[in-house]
Amino acid sequence: MADIQPFRGLRYTAKAGETGTLTCPPYDIISEEQRKAYLAENPCNVIRLELPREGEDPYAEAGRTLQSWLDEGILKQDTEPALYIYEEEFTAHGERKKVKGLICRVKAEEFEKGVVLPHEETLSKAKEDRFRLMQATFCNFSQIYSLYMDEEHTTLGRIDLLSRDTPRYEFDDGEVIHRLWVVNDKAVIGAIQEDFRGRKLYIADGHHRYETALRFRNWCYEQGLSQPGDDPDYVMMMLVDMEHEGLVVFPTHRLIHDLPKFDSAALLAACGDLFTVTHYEGLDQIQPTLDREYAEEHVAFAFYCGGEEWDLLVLRDLSAMDYFLPNMSEASRHLDVTVLHTLILEKHLDIDKENMAKQINLSYTRDFDEAIASVRRGENQCAFLLNPTRVTEIRDVAAAGEKMPQKSTYFYPKLITGLVMNRLAVGNPRIGG
Repeated sequence: MADIQPFRGLRYTAKAGETGTLTCPPYDIISEEQRKAYLAENPCNVIRLELPREGEDPYAEAGRTLQSWLDEGILKQDTEPALYIYEEEFTAHGERKKVKGLICRVKAEEFEKGVVLPHEETLSKAKEDRFRLMQATFCNFSQIYSLYMDEEHTTLGRIDLLSRDTPRYEFDDGEVIHRLWVVNDKAVIGAIQEDFRGRKLYIADGHHRYETALRFRNWCYEQGLSQPGDDPDYVMMMLVDMEHEGLVVFPTHRLIHDLPKFDSAALLAACGDLFTVTHYEGLDQIQPTLDREYAEEHVAFAFYCGGEEWDLLVLRDLSAMDYFLPNMSEASRHLDVTVLHTLILEKHLDIDKENMAKQINLSYTRDFDEAIASVRRGENQCAFLLNPTRVTEIRDVAAAGEKMPQKSTYFYPKLITGLVMNRLAVGNPRIGG
């Protein structure tokens, strides 16, 4: 099934500076202010390649920058193909955790083949941006985050043994400690490849980049730059055991804004047909109450409109979703986000799927405090505070061949960009024009 391959990773040399000053979080969570701060600290930060803004054609400029860094020895490709073990150590929910996985190349397959499975919808604008960057650079600067099932945890056991020694890189960015090991033993690589032959991969984060990789592969075929089996057939991924004890998924809260004639009391009354609505005083009770409902496997949301009051909405009967979405799998229609979107946003607020996709009256944040503050500031009319999606739910939706609504999951922490990159050799070896 899954075809994974070692690759000659592209990595920074000592000439570039300290590793911690060269990496950055994923491009889609970085503000312009943050981008400038990274470059002010080190002009060779990977953000110059991953999120280009300079020049009349920023994508072409990124290509030229990459080529110049290769020519100057700021970046160098490893001599031998390798697999890269990556670990993040962090604090979540008051606990110290570690999550560890494998960075490799994975053969890009269309979703309908059932080898690599998505779980979320994507936006065309983001995919066009990533495609233009790949056309200009022929490189994966960041890895797609994917999960795999391994009941015996065979591969994780191998990874743990291979990462007992001192890592090649280790640094603390103030929130997460990052570690990377390089594995180029051919026998070990062969054993890990064999592990994955019968497995499917479930995309956790990076749907836009995966769909872009498929488009880029096809474009390379059309341009005569590659043929089946060449580098563009593969994309860089981080593979993590689906039952890894360090996996953390945060919820993404929904913010409602600019609705004409918004009436919170009328909304709560209307929701009473399917939900048990309980009024609370004191915002400090929101999280523990949601935690309790999550533990009891109830579909529940906190509804906040300002002040120190809020309301808990608990769905009384999941079978209600069977009526509204009879053609959708049980895995999809019983998701918290599906229930919220179907039974409240669409049914009572007239925020349909097109509205959601264009974010006309709906926006998102994973930050609980920011959700509350934005309502208090009057930027949003109300907030729906959610519980996280379970990893098993992600697996079941993907296995059913369906996708969750956008912004259904937020895996924490995000993977760092810039520790290792995947250069895609094609017919024309020069990049950047």
